[in-house]
Amino acid sequence: MLRRLYHDQPESFAFTPENQKWAEAQITKYPAGRAQSAVIPLLWRAQEQEGWLSRPAIEYVADMLGMAHIRAFEVASFYFMFQLTPTGSIAHVQICGTLSCMICGAEDLIKVCQDQIAEKPFTVSEDGAFTWEEVECLGACSNAPMVQIGKDYYEDLTAERFAEILAELRAGKVPVPGPQNGRFSSEPLSGLTSLKEFDSGKTKYNASAQLAVDLGETVKRIDGTEVPILTPWMKGKDASTVAAPAGAKVAEPAPVAKPAHAQAAEAKAANPKAEAAAEVDEAEPEVLTAARAEGADDLKKISGVGPKLEQTLNELGFYHFDQIAKWTDAEIQWVDNRLKFKGRITRDDWIGQAAELAKKD
Repeated sequence: MLRRLYHDQPESFAFTPENQKWAEAQITKYPAGRAQSAVIPLLWRAQEQEGWLSRPAIEYVADMLGMAHIRAFEVASFYFMFQLTPTGSIAHVQICGTLSCMICGAEDLIKVCQDQIAEKPFTVSEDGAFTWEEVECLGACSNAPMVQIGKDYYEDLTAERFAEILAELRAGKVPVPGPQNGRFSSEPLSGLTSLKEFDSGKTKYNASAQLAVDLGETVKRIDGTEVPILTPWMKGKDASTVAAPAGAKVAEPAPVAKPAHAQAAEAKAANPKAEAAAEVDEAEPEVLTAARAEGADDLKKISGVGPKLEQTLNELGFYHFDQIAKWTDAEIQWVDNRLKFKGRITRDDWIGQAAELAKKD
């Protein structure tokens, strides 16, 4: 399937302050020079914020990770979980159209979407509430036909019940996900034939549906106001915390192996002289008005530097590895203050990388 960027793009994108903080925390999961490994979670967060991935959002994430824009677009266009066209303000509806669901009535569900949302997939409904698409197997074959709306599955559907669910969502209600025909989960319609001692009466719904009921939402997008994801490797610095339910016994998290750059940061924090150096005023490094006669070095060889960052460094007067390798703490501060995303020089160890590359040249 050909996937292209939407024809009508917004002028810009930026993470909310909460999501920006979350994104920066995710980058710290990875070793120095490997920030690009965070591209999928950051693209997903951008989609959760906006509902879809625009070109400015993809480029914003690429710049944040020091990637060429085309590399981030390759990821966004390869994985079908990323929506490259605008989606409904309430939810994007995904209808399973693979064998089991098709046999059991997926075409009737598609007809409901065509009647109540839009004739063609990836088209926003007139009220802006929904979009829809047909997808491949979602793995709930025993509960066919089914759809995914937001975070949850709605299973054992009829066209009538599916239409009711869309109406409830439009009215601001949160329909209970899971089987819609009275089944607890995916046991045979005729009743259990084994494991008969299982007591489904312990909870009203299966675990997935019960969680949605407990949370009171199933389609709300992540926006930074929800309980943050734990970042235990940042404990003692800017760690996120999760409030446990009343009466719950929470075990201490198992020790997490910290990346090398995180260990280096701790060592620096423990050294008063190093800490004092980090607070010095900025000082402008030696800059050049143009590359030397032998030509500019390929600064993209430094992990974390992409084409756009290389251009920025050239505009600031840096064309060669040996220039970067000589930066002092004060000079790093000067450069850092002129980059869009601060901290990457130290995080990705540009100085060490540049020194090694200068030797090879």
